[in-house]
Amino acid sequence: MPSFLPQKAKLLMTLRAQAIMQPDILSAIETIPREQFIPDSLHAHAYENASLPIGYKQTISQPYIVAVMTQALELKKTHRVLEIGTGSGYQAAILSRLSRRVYTLERLRPLLISAENRLKNMQISNITYRHGDGAKGWPEAAPFDRIIITCQVAEIPANLLDQLKIGGILIAPAGPSGKEMLVRVKREEDRFDKKELMPVRFVPMLAGTDD
Repeated sequence: MPSFLPQKAKLLMTLRAQAIMQPDILSAIETIPREQFIPDSLHAHAYENASLPIGYKQTISQPYIVAVMTQALELKKTHRVLEIGTGSGYQAAILSRLSRRVYTLERLRPLLISAENRLKNMQISNITYRHGDGAKGWPEAAPFDRIIITCQVAEIPANLLDQLKIGGILIAPAGPSGKEMLVRVKREEDRFDKKELMPVRFVPMLAGTDD
């Protein structure tokens, strides 16, 4: 197996220079083997600070964006997190190191199956998986301390806002496709406080499932 230590070290330096300073997030990025979440043909690019294709017109996000979204969640080890868009499973793996349990939902069954197999082979046991429509969320496991949406939405689905605890935080790329902003929403007793963080590009959320 090739050693990715020099590439990992370079990536961590880059992330620190981009104001990713939380030691537990940097540690998760260092210890989760990103090369296992991408096609073999792209292994040489595993620790570049770039998004990469994973098939089915989906991508694994740029490490910087994974780190920014994770940092914005302000995770605690006691938190239960809902992830919309499992994809390769990389973001779920990072979240699993920083929270009590991750509930991850994916509309493309082949992606979900491969992500679940991959994460179980890595002996990550605090993730629960579901094949379903992301806009519907996971009502029977709600409410969640944190929700992360890893695909572009024109508007944040009301179902997902409803499934957020009082005091909870939701992170999503929201707005028109191609012009979306990374948005942080905090649920208060009587309102949702919304803050735009930065412009981003994500594949869009699609309704329904692949079957």
